[in-house]
Parts: sequence; C-alpha cells; structure tokens
Amino acid sequence: MSGARVKRRARVAVARVRGLLMTLVALVTVAAAGACARGEEPPRIVVTTNILGDITREIAGSEAEVTVLMRPGADPHSFGLSAVQAAELERADLVVYNGLGLEENVLRHVTAARDAGVEVFEVGRSVDPLTFRAGDEGGPRDGAGAPDPHFWTDPDRVRTATRLIAEQITEHGDGVDGTAIRANAESYDRALADLTDWMTDSFDRIPEDRRALVTNHHVFGYLADRFGFRVIGAVVPSGTTLASPSSADLRSLTRAMERAGVRTVFADSSRPTRLAEVLRTELGDGVRVIELHSESLTTEDGGADTYLRMMRANTTAMTDGLTNGT
Repeated sequence: MSGARVKRRARVAVARVRGLLMTLVALVTVAAAGACARGEEPPRIVVTTNILGDITREIAGSEAEVTVLMRPGADPHSFGLSAVQAAELERADLVVYNGLGLEENVLRHVTAARDAGVEVFEVGRSVDPLTFRAGDEGGPRDGAGAPDPHFWTDPDRVRTATRLIAEQITEHGDGVDGTAIRANAESYDRALADLTDWMTDSFDRIPEDRRALVTNHHVFGYLADRFGFRVIGAVVPSGTTLASPSSADLRSLTRAMERAGVRTVFADSSRPTRLAEVLRTELGDGVRVIELHSESLTTEDGGADTYLRMMRANTTAMTDGLTNGT
C-alpha cells in the first residue's frame, strides 16, 4: 500500500473520531440543558399516609422524588413526625395529604408548610366525601355530620384522586414531563377499574343477608356505599381510633350483632385487636375476629404493601369471612 493511501486513510479515521466526539458533546449539552430546565434536583413531593404515598409514586414514576412520612403498619390517626420529617414538609415542592381530619397529629405540620408557601393538596376533600351520619344503623356515636376521611376503601374515588394528583404534580412539579405523568395516571386508572370489577365479582359471592360489617372503628363507609353492604356497627363507635368505647357502647353493639345474626368482626391490623376480643366475652367463642389492612400498607413481605394488593387482600378476607361464617 502506498504512503499516500495510508495517510489518506489516517485522515479519514481522525475525521470520524472527531465527528463522534462532536456528536457526544452535543448529546451531553442537550442532556445538561434538560437538567437545567428541570433544576438540579427532581421535584420533591411529600405524602403523609403510605396508602396515598403508593398511589402518588405510581403516578409520579421517575419524574419526581416522593417521600412518604407514615411507616408501614402505622395508624394514620395517631402517627407523629420527627423534627426531620417536619422539616421535609417545608422543603417540599408539593405536599399531598388525605385530610378530612385523618392525620390528626400531622395536620398542624401540613398547615405550617402551607403557611410557609408550600403547595399542599388535600385529596379527601376533592373526591366527593361522605359524611358520618348518626341515627343510622351502625352510625358513629360522635362526629355526626363530619366528613368521613376513609375514601380509599372505594376504588372509584381513588380513580378520581389519581387524576387530581396527576394534575397537581404536572402543575407544581417544575420541569416534569406532563405526558409521562398523564400516561402513568392512565395506566394506574385502568388497574383501578379492573380492581373495582374484581371486587364487585368477589362480593357478589356473599349472600345478601350476610352483607353486614362490624369493624374496630368506622372505616368502611365508602366501601359499603359502593358495594352494597350494611354497617352494623364498630367496637369503637367513632371515625377515629383515638376514641374509646364505653360499656354501654359494647352492649349496644352486641345486641345489634345478635339481631343481625353477625358473628364476624373485622379488626384493622394497625391497631391491637384487644377491643374486638371483648366481643368474644360478650357473645361467646363463636365470634370470629378477622384482620384486615384497612388503614395502612404493610412491609413488602406483609401481603398488602401496595394499595392494589391491600384492597385485593381485604376483599378476599371479607368475602371468605362473610361467606363461610356469619
């Protein structure tokens, strides 16, 4: 091969390397520009409860950093915040909270964050909340007329919440990809629609005269309204676990259970079942106490570590409990 040809090939190879380097520099520049447009860090979203935290993470995907304050297995009515967690609220770009009085020990911190200029979104108030009604069968002793915060037991209301949270993230998450957020929300909405259909089919197995609920406290009003259950009563006749039953309350509940022929009590896993066990003393060993995960997700190995798995686990437990026993 001649020397001229070797030199020519060398020049071509050098030119190709330069071209590749220029392309690489251009790609890095575009990526850097995108990072600048989004800011040095992704938007920070802080969510109070772990149920809403799971839903928000499904919607946000990789577009935002989502921090959940409530640990698995905690009680949303009574859990509190550390000083570090309280500071996280005030550094957030968006705070998502259940509201309607649910997070009783956390709401003052949410208010402080709002007063400091942080965008906050109260989900419960935006999904057509039900109210606690006194005088009805199984109605709470106190809190009549107050909004019921437990909207997530109705997956159709969670579908509404999904759309609204997606709008909040798109509006207040500086630099997020709105198209990606909407795609995530639409995908999750389809999963929720499937969940509603599956729950309907499952509950249809329960005879009409057994579609009656007794729980630790009043938590299943939305589920009862959506799927056609009767709420006979609760061991704690209130919408919060922070209340306590009186002897008269327990006597009233046991009489209501006897009239309805109900022998199954569903106790939330985030609270001890001591109160539900009292009913065994009142009604005998024939009373069954079945544990549900109604107000808190579990750890990964607990069988209810996502909202979708929690609802399916609860539906299975309720269907089996009411079909195979009264």
